[in-house]
Amino acid sequence: MGSWAWWRSWFLIFVGCTIMGSGFVLFINPYKFVPGGVYGLGIVLHNIFPSIQVGTFGYMFDIPLMITALLVFGGQFGTRTVIAAMFTPGYMNFLTRMVYPDEAAIESLDPAQLLGGRLDLSNDLLLACIIGAVVIGVGMGLVVRQQATTGGTDIVAMLLQKFGGIKFSTGIFLADGFVVLSGLAVIGFGLGTGEAASNGWTLTLYSLITIYTSSRVVAYMLDGASYDKLLFIISDHHEALRRFIIEDLDRSATYIKSRGMYTGTDREMIFLVVSRKEVRQVQHQIREIDPRAFVVVTDAYETFGEGFKQFPDKNEIHVE
Repeated sequence: MGSWAWWRSWFLIFVGCTIMGSGFVLFINPYKFVPGGVYGLGIVLHNIFPSIQVGTFGYMFDIPLMITALLVFGGQFGTRTVIAAMFTPGYMNFLTRMVYPDEAAIESLDPAQLLGGRLDLSNDLLLACIIGAVVIGVGMGLVVRQQATTGGTDIVAMLLQKFGGIKFSTGIFLADGFVVLSGLAVIGFGLGTGEAASNGWTLTLYSLITIYTSSRVVAYMLDGASYDKLLFIISDHHEALRRFIIEDLDRSATYIKSRGMYTGTDREMIFLVVSRKEVRQVQHQIREIDPRAFVVVTDAYETFGEGFKQFPDKNEIHVE
């Protein structure tokens, strides 16, 4: 990696952590949403121990988890993740002190006092959770694109995968599910605080919306807005279709030998991958060339090769 690429990568990691931390402080923490992860657990525990900030709880969980991961995974566990996981909680604590007027407001995380009440979305909780999820997703996406994570439940999932044989995505679901249920118990039912929130069930639903939305935003950041499209075309006008694909689309395709089940006739089927925006053009052109053609269009989840994505590095992180 060149010097400029190295500096750019680290810059984007810190920008991503800053964006993600801001999403938590401004849109998630004040409304007691619990979107999984160590910061979600930090929100739960902050309700029990209000004198300890959410970011501090992040350190309490991240540091032991990272030490464990370094011992278990060694060189596979990158420096970038360690730095990202150390920077984010500290930034969250710093920003929290900047946007609230005094210690009492920091303990209560009262949205009415957030930035002097100029960002109070107490009456628009759905808007708050969606904005927060999008901001967190953008920040996390920037970090993951630089081959880092922010630690937390990612490490738990890695450990469950290694020692429990549980898929990584399932491990994330189990860890985040435990955190959300903890939020329901503490915030919704008042366990450990003695003060149950009147909208505890609603907050849990908003938390689930936050988790889903942020995960989709991260997927968008990593994989783009849409999947490519895969077309299987059976037609008697191969030469005209070939000219269109090669000359007009500037792509190539593959002939696959096939046999009709009813007729028993051997035919050649065209196997073609195009971008989503090209599908309509291809469909119209096929109709012009051969209205009797048989066409199947389906999603191509990922497409690697010339004209599409490059093959990933062996250590590259994937959201799915």
